[in-house]
Amino acid sequence: MKISNIILATVSMLIFSLAAGSSLAQSGIPGAEAAGQWDITIETPDGQLPSWLEIKTSGNQALVGRYVGAAGSARPISEIKYDEQSDTYSFTIPPQWMQQYPDPHFVFALNDGTLSGWTIGPDGNKLEWTGVRAPSLVRDEKPEWGQPIDLLDQDLSQWIIPKNNQFRMENGILVNPEAGGNLVTKQKFDDFKLHVEFRYPEGSNSGIYLRGRYEVQIADNYGVEPESHYIGGIYGFIDPTVNAAKKAGEWQTYDITLSGRMVTVELNGTEVICNRPIPGITGGALDSNEGEPGPVMLQGDHGPIEFRKIIITPATNR
Repeated sequence: MKISNIILATVSMLIFSLAAGSSLAQSGIPGAEAAGQWDITIETPDGQLPSWLEIKTSGNQALVGRYVGAAGSARPISEIKYDEQSDTYSFTIPPQWMQQYPDPHFVFALNDGTLSGWTIGPDGNKLEWTGVRAPSLVRDEKPEWGQPIDLLDQDLSQWIIPKNNQFRMENGILVNPEAGGNLVTKQKFDDFKLHVEFRYPEGSNSGIYLRGRYEVQIADNYGVEPESHYIGGIYGFIDPTVNAAKKAGEWQTYDITLSGRMVTVELNGTEVICNRPIPGITGGALDSNEGEPGPVMLQGDHGPIEFRKIIITPATNR
């Protein structure tokens, strides 16, 4: 895309955002000022957990949305209730993959452009949280690519090794024989191209986190209908257009380009996602600081996986 076209697109998005904001202000829906996408940090006794919330207007009467917790994937919120008397919002959603009692419940308020509130944790105790508006991450120029960096060496010198690590190098191949810790690069990246060659046994599951926040799914899904939770998808957000997976046990390739929120994914030489925006963080993210660079993270806590090439090419003009 030419730079003039990028600038035009940016201006168009700004005009659209201003018009949308004006439309929300005039919608007459109580609480519509909170509409948008929010990067959330939940305070727990064991540290901070990232989450993500989207609030949208529905017709001229209701607020709805989506929520991503510290685990799992984006799930719909059928109604976000707004109490004009207390100036607070609330919603409840059922548990997803893990059993949680009671159902996650959220209460919050909007003050000075920031959300703050509480939720019910799995143990039934209240957890305080705050939310800031997610950055647009719109780029006003094309990326200029630097030198490729080979992330694999015999000593795994470019990775932070977790305590429960199962990853190791065997004959030049990074092997994770069983569920263990997640492998995170020491270096953080903004925009980049990533080439990965990987292989998994039958029934296995893993993933690659871009900037440590957006999971590109790896799983044994040969021959099934494409879906965001399956191989080739941005977990819970973007479906691949086709299922280009090979059978378990065969070497496969990912070629991924991330610029701002825009992601392109090629699986085994087939473009399965073409320059689509990632709405927000996916479950399992390291943090919700979307405006900052982040590492590459390899998911090691699910199943066996092997990597024989991981090469990243950062953009130099970010």
